[in-house]
Amino acid sequence: MSFRTALTGLNAANSDLGVISNNIANNNTTGFKESRAEFGDIFSLSDLGTSTRRSIGTGVKLNAVTQQFKQGNLDTTGNPLDLGLDGEGLFMLRDGDVMKYTRAGGFGIDKDGYIVNNTGQRLQGFASLGDAGFAAQTSDIFLDTKQNDAKATSKTLFGINLNAGDNAPTVTPFDYANPKSYNYSTSSTFYDSQGTSHTLTTYFVKDSGTPNSWTVYYGADGKNPLGDPAATPPVAAAVTPTNNTITFDTNGQIVKTLDHDSDPTTPNVFDPLPITVNLAALNPNSGATTPLAMSLDFTGSTQFGSKSSTNSVTQDGFASGRLVGVDVGEDGTIFGRYSNGQSKAQAMVALANFRNKQGLSPVGDASWVQTAAAGEAIVGQPGTSSLGLVRSGALELSNVELTEQLVKMISAQRNFQANAQVISTADQMTQTLLQIR
Repeated sequence: MSFRTALTGLNAANSDLGVISNNIANNNTTGFKESRAEFGDIFSLSDLGTSTRRSIGTGVKLNAVTQQFKQGNLDTTGNPLDLGLDGEGLFMLRDGDVMKYTRAGGFGIDKDGYIVNNTGQRLQGFASLGDAGFAAQTSDIFLDTKQNDAKATSKTLFGINLNAGDNAPTVTPFDYANPKSYNYSTSSTFYDSQGTSHTLTTYFVKDSGTPNSWTVYYGADGKNPLGDPAATPPVAAAVTPTNNTITFDTNGQIVKTLDHDSDPTTPNVFDPLPITVNLAALNPNSGATTPLAMSLDFTGSTQFGSKSSTNSVTQDGFASGRLVGVDVGEDGTIFGRYSNGQSKAQAMVALANFRNKQGLSPVGDASWVQTAAAGEAIVGQPGTSSLGLVRSGALELSNVELTEQLVKMISAQRNFQANAQVISTADQMTQTLLQIR
């Protein structure tokens, strides 16, 4: 009996050493979760399934090897597609028809544009639906590497200070070729529907009769803002209306903007100012949608007693661009970054959690598959419910504490030696019995 009992102890100690050695071997494995051997004692039971006070245990057995899903440290890598999880959850990977789950977040883009791990398994997420948000169902995350479409400018915002101390120009009428006929000018860029850039030049002329009012003229791509009616054939202005008026109060803040071309006697009030650009007049062969309608917003402009200057000019158009990089937010949103300075949400990483993570079955490569014991996967967006956040540019290290494992190894070794000693002692007792005559 003692031989058999001690043998179960040897087997248990050997199993414990096997688990510990696997933990130590995977100390540097990304996303690895340490295992723990759990044991139970063995009793010989009667036919009624009970034991008595005189029953002696018959050894030990390995009940389970359980995964310990405590958080591992995050190691910064600088690669935006290295994703670490801070909190609960598992990445979802599709491997053919099998769904796998992992904390190892080292990803890249394959030749087809899918985000995959180093074994080619595809990361799952919610596809972008543009302004409608994200899809409700998960799918393979695909990065669209084609060029980002151009967007025509629809609005330009000016932050300009006009010198309150300026006098009205002595040279009249306005002539864009004569700087003495206007007080200040500034240039900004706008884009047509094909992403071709154009230059809008804005000329400011202080009114002689109303000190706080300025007439503003607009020219595109160096053309005469007023056109050339005397030419044969006459050349129309590329920008209409050709001029507007902006008015400031006594504190230098803008009050209103007036469109003179609507009705010179009773001008309409516009804020911001709508203009149209005849792109065909700039380039008959451009092929862009014409005319281009956009608005000019001078809300951030002032009239103070300092030199006229342009503090800021922003507009909402852009040229087409190619994909140059990827950024991932902590909520799992994957943004494509383009050469034109724009970014666009392409997808959102999906995370899964289980009521009983211990019930997951390990399949290697620091990944698991679902079992009945684990329950159904609870899938959601990072940062929602009980799911953690995504840390881009970082990987979760193994959660193995090497010092702890070495202590456990010594303990398992002592257990093995002790059980071996039991066998040796039992053998000596048996030999003694055999020598009795």
